[in-house]
Amino acid sequence: MIISVKSKNGEVREADLYSREGSRLVTELWIKSSFHHKVMYEPTWLGIPIIQYPNDIVMMQELIWKLRPDVIVETGVAHGGSAVLYASILELIGKGKVIGVDIEIRKYNRLAINSHPLSRRIELVEGNSTAPEMIDEIRSRIPARGEVLVVLDSNHSYEHVISEMELYKEFISPGGYMVVMDGIQEMLSDTPSGNKEWEHNNPLAAIREFLYRHTDWEEDSYYVRTQITCNPSGFLRRKEE
Repeated sequence: MIISVKSKNGEVREADLYSREGSRLVTELWIKSSFHHKVMYEPTWLGIPIIQYPNDIVMMQELIWKLRPDVIVETGVAHGGSAVLYASILELIGKGKVIGVDIEIRKYNRLAINSHPLSRRIELVEGNSTAPEMIDEIRSRIPARGEVLVVLDSNHSYEHVISEMELYKEFISPGGYMVVMDGIQEMLSDTPSGNKEWEHNNPLAAIREFLYRHTDWEEDSYYVRTQITCNPSGFLRRKEE
């Protein structure tokens, strides 16, 4: 079976459905359609909306279980589902906390998080994630020699993401990870619900620039092996010394 996809510039891509290229085309089409229909808003984690695809939820679980970090720093809290996901894995591990940073934590989201059974593993900090005082605040909450996982999921513009990456890389030890969410925006720029600006102004552009600047970091494609992901090239590993 041959599938055919016409891009916005008129280019036609064809592939056998059961080939690797065919699989990539089907995946791309599903992601575009599911984004338009807001499928990622459907899942919850332990009662809290998480705004992630199930595949990405599973991959984050794998990474946290592997790293067993002392602290997970997440920029962009939203409803709090991701923070609760990370806290639930840390609870099973038996240690660790989540520091959730957001420029605005809405009243009812804060109430839902603070009243959750896993709230003891979550610390909420309101403010600009790239402000110097915020970096100082986060630094003060990380124990000496603590292993840190950073997840960047706030403002998805190129400038903000590259600023976050440069600031938060200091918290990652060799062998550790920084996960940059929603690089998929580049692919979604031509969808009815997308934004043409996303074609150039997106987290994936920031990831490419960061990897160009810092040769001691690398992309780990293992965590996007299921193909359906909002985070292409987003799992970044600091190389061992």
